[in-house]
Amino acid sequence: MITLLLASAFVLILNETIMGVALSHIMTGLGIEAATAQWVTTAFMLTMAVVIPVTGFLLQRLSTRTVYCTSMISFSIGTLICALAPSFSVLVAGRVVQAVGTAIMMPLLMTTVMQLVPPMRRGRVMGNISIVMSVAPAIGPAVSGLILSVLDWRGLFWVVLPLVVAMLVIGILRVPNVSEPRRLALDLPSVALSGFGFGGLIFGLSSIGESVYHPPAVSPGVPIVIGVAALVFFVLRQRSLQRRDAALLDLRTFTTRSFTLSVLLMLVLMGALFGTIILLPLYLQDALGLESLATGLLLVPGGLTMGLLGPLVGRLFDAWGPRPLIMPGCTAVAIALFLMSRLDENSSSGTVLAWHVLLSVGLAFTFTPLFTSALGSLKPHLYSHGSATIGTVQQLAGAAGTAMFVVLMVSRQVALEEQGVPEATALATGVTGAFLAGAVLAALAVPIGALIRKPAESVDAVEDAPVAH
Repeated sequence: MITLLLASAFVLILNETIMGVALSHIMTGLGIEAATAQWVTTAFMLTMAVVIPVTGFLLQRLSTRTVYCTSMISFSIGTLICALAPSFSVLVAGRVVQAVGTAIMMPLLMTTVMQLVPPMRRGRVMGNISIVMSVAPAIGPAVSGLILSVLDWRGLFWVVLPLVVAMLVIGILRVPNVSEPRRLALDLPSVALSGFGFGGLIFGLSSIGESVYHPPAVSPGVPIVIGVAALVFFVLRQRSLQRRDAALLDLRTFTTRSFTLSVLLMLVLMGALFGTIILLPLYLQDALGLESLATGLLLVPGGLTMGLLGPLVGRLFDAWGPRPLIMPGCTAVAIALFLMSRLDENSSSGTVLAWHVLLSVGLAFTFTPLFTSALGSLKPHLYSHGSATIGTVQQLAGAAGTAMFVVLMVSRQVALEEQGVPEATALATGVTGAFLAGAVLAALAVPIGALIRKPAESVDAVEDAPVAH
């Protein structure tokens, strides 16, 4: 069952990153501008931010098989809509339906692992999950470039659709129910507050990054203020509802120190990862002059390195705990970003490759211990809420990291161009300035890693886990 969930999550996450290379093809095929085309990605990310907090409720209310099939059916229908889309608005609608299925899958995977895998083996299984979360995004651009060299942009969806349908059929036949559904009422005010809160923050942060290229219709500050205000009321309502175990997203997960510190580190490191994913292709193409396919291929080794190290890091976690892995990992991330801040328009692609692989090694030594420590420190009845919280934090970190790196890059780039500095030099300087800020954040994360401890492998935690049926 875990193998099927891993394979399904891999395909769904791969779909999230193959669209970046296809945007120019979509613009040409549907006759739209870049500002409009960005909604293919923005709509997907906004839907993820709105749906993920609800998954904590779904994983308790519905059976495992029902949740899995709901995820895969939603993704299959969304993929078919995208493949047949006659217009851009239909394509965006299909991406929204796809995002609903993707948002459900990762919390389902992590919660199922926590329910089925004994504490002493969780590290190595979480290491396998890290393969999904690192290799899929890394190879997405290369896979997209390969498909687009043969088919048009609709081919991206036609290639994925048979895989998803096959996994859906296998899931209907083979996925067991590993938890006992509970009769819970869905608190609609919480859903609305969650949507405005997380959606507003994601949209506002994404708009900051886009506003440096073209003026937005609405100031990014407006959705951010709305999002923060909605989140304040969301937190107050959850604190009230959790007194009778009726919260949409139970915030008692944050009363556990290891969970809180792990989530904080994930926010910093995921922000650095997503910021790097955005800026490195810009630097490679606009400063070093590489083609888009060569750029995608250059980033593949780092993603593969992170994925291949996942099982090893998982076994080391089971043996040693998180601190001996997280602290060197954060240090490697800080060093890699600092070295990237020394790049310029004359640097070789081999140097970029080396520093990106070092960054990937550092992230590999942090993500698996952080995921395992965060969820393993919770009581079994909070696993689904913890998984939903981690998924939401990932979306926020991606938007925040992208916004910070892009704003730092463009502000420096524009200032230099106004002084008469050549465009390639100005862009390279702006990119490296953003990497330096990321290095400082990663360095500040090192002492936090020293505070995270390995979850206690208590008999009670195992006995409290739901019985498979």
